[in-house]
Amino acid sequence: MTAKPYGTWPSELTADRVARASGRRFASLDVSGGGRVRWLESRAEEGGRAVVVQAAPGGEVVDLTPAGFNARTRVHEYGGGSCWYHGDTVFCSDFSDGRLHRVDGFGGGLRPISPKPAAPHALRYADGCVTPDGSTIFCVRERHDGDDVENELVALPADGSAEPAVVASGHDFFAAPRVDPSGRRLAWLAWDHPRMPWDGTQLWVADVEPDGTLSAPQQVAGGADESVLDPKWAPSGALHFCSDRSGWWNLCRLDGDGSSRALTELEGAEIGAPAWAFAVTRYAFLDEGRVACVVTRDAVDSLEILDAERGVLEPAGLEWTSYTTTALAAGDGLLAFSAASPTKPATLVLFDPATGREQHLRRSFDADLEAASISVPRAIQFPTRDGATAHAFYYPPASAEWEGPADERPPLQVICHGGPTGHSAPGLDLSTQFFTQRGIGVVDVNYRGSSGFGREYRRLLDGRWGEIDWQDCVDAARFLAAEGSVDPERTWVEGGSAGGYVVLCALTFEPTAFAAGVSLFGVADVEALARDTHKFESRYLDSMIGPYPESADLYRERSPLHFVDCLERPLLLLQGLDDEVVLPSQAEAMVEVLERKGIPHAYIPFEGEGHGFRREENIRRTFEATLDFVGHVFGFEPADELEPLEVANLSR
Repeated sequence: MTAKPYGTWPSELTADRVARASGRRFASLDVSGGGRVRWLESRAEEGGRAVVVQAAPGGEVVDLTPAGFNARTRVHEYGGGSCWYHGDTVFCSDFSDGRLHRVDGFGGGLRPISPKPAAPHALRYADGCVTPDGSTIFCVRERHDGDDVENELVALPADGSAEPAVVASGHDFFAAPRVDPSGRRLAWLAWDHPRMPWDGTQLWVADVEPDGTLSAPQQVAGGADESVLDPKWAPSGALHFCSDRSGWWNLCRLDGDGSSRALTELEGAEIGAPAWAFAVTRYAFLDEGRVACVVTRDAVDSLEILDAERGVLEPAGLEWTSYTTTALAAGDGLLAFSAASPTKPATLVLFDPATGREQHLRRSFDADLEAASISVPRAIQFPTRDGATAHAFYYPPASAEWEGPADERPPLQVICHGGPTGHSAPGLDLSTQFFTQRGIGVVDVNYRGSSGFGREYRRLLDGRWGEIDWQDCVDAARFLAAEGSVDPERTWVEGGSAGGYVVLCALTFEPTAFAAGVSLFGVADVEALARDTHKFESRYLDSMIGPYPESADLYRERSPLHFVDCLERPLLLLQGLDDEVVLPSQAEAMVEVLERKGIPHAYIPFEGEGHGFRREENIRRTFEATLDFVGHVFGFEPADELEPLEVANLSR
């Protein structure tokens, strides 16, 4: 090992490799036909395009959707659930205009089955299912008419022979229409403002008439203070769902008398995750008596098998610790999932619970990393300034060739996840390893309000967004500095969306807590967010801050933009110009203030990017710019050949 200053270690893990891996994700799985697996794969090298892919039992992998077709949806802006399956047929949404298409097997051609909208994305579809006879689709539709947005459930012929007909409406949101094995009953979720789906949802069931209409709808579970997620019909026809009525999401079943009972009684663990996107699923039926469940304990996932009759939940004995929330499916006794571990990247796996055999179908990146250069996280619990406890995962610098000088401690990147109702799980993420391999520590903070720790922890942020979340990030950095793990003078805070809001709050409300900040499409003005954001989140802040405009004064108090004269530290801002969630005007307003005050800063706007970056070249630029920026601020020279970043008001 050779000593070299932290931050300057050479690494073969380039920003190019990170960008390609960061943009490859797996979702919408299907298992059928003796081990045939189909999935949706996003590819950063193709501009973030989502492709429906099939792996035949013999191992051949082919694309089912043609070149140029992007199988994504913009329902709720976050999308998800953009494709579903019936037999050899794939149904999927076209991101260019929002229309539904069908593909009849490999080489079967692509054809639209929903009407062409009057304007692109005026009609959007997601989260569908098909009746057992293949004749009818039920799915979510979102209609845009100027500023008016309506969400509803529709039914349409699977061959496109008639226009969609509305079968359920009257609620602000709908999700998860699921038809039973007989084709005679439909279940779905609905909820209304100001609740989000992790606050309170309703589970409905109705009879399906021969003409595809619904009759005798009734609410069978859920309510204002119970989050019901992921309804599914077992092969026997029994309706299952996840409910957090106990304070932890548990798997439940609706019995014949209309009552529901919990099949699991977990405390300190749960089967469920916030439904930011459609088609979030954490369980799948292996057969009539066994259910594969992803169980989350303190933000760490475990695959476990439930014997439903005995009520016994047993670990499957796999090493994976982070399972993709939209990538789990079962068929023919096999289970397909996407998961990562601290030493393995996100991998698409076909698993046989009977034998324990795993077949790895695809990985988020193909090159292997040297084991000694992989930073394996340790979970930390740290005290907060107000006497509570928060959680994080700390990734120390790691290299097979380099080590830091004995008299130096490493810089620290403090990551605050988005949401804010989400969490970070331990898995091999190249965006983290990019920094740890260069001699920089990374702490990924699950501040109070994060999921993965039960409803009570998740609700701790209610009324306190823009207050305790950024404080927990500051306290995490100070905890690591106090134990001697990092340099307290060389820490920066970084996050996207709600995480970007944490960045701006920390730099504004406690200006010397961090040496710098990196905000990706971060919220600067929560009042503007409440006024201007999309429908799905337009009342989210009622619980996080208070109802608007009644609490307008509090919104102003929580908006960094109104206290920018407190800013002292350098700031890098990265923003998609097509962002419909956090508008570019928020970043531009911050830039104006930074310029006026003469504070070191850089701003990179990305054409064609929305809320989150999908294009490989833009993801690469983000990592290179961040490394160059902190090198400027902390006074070290990265070993990489980087595209120069101009930092205003800072000489090097």
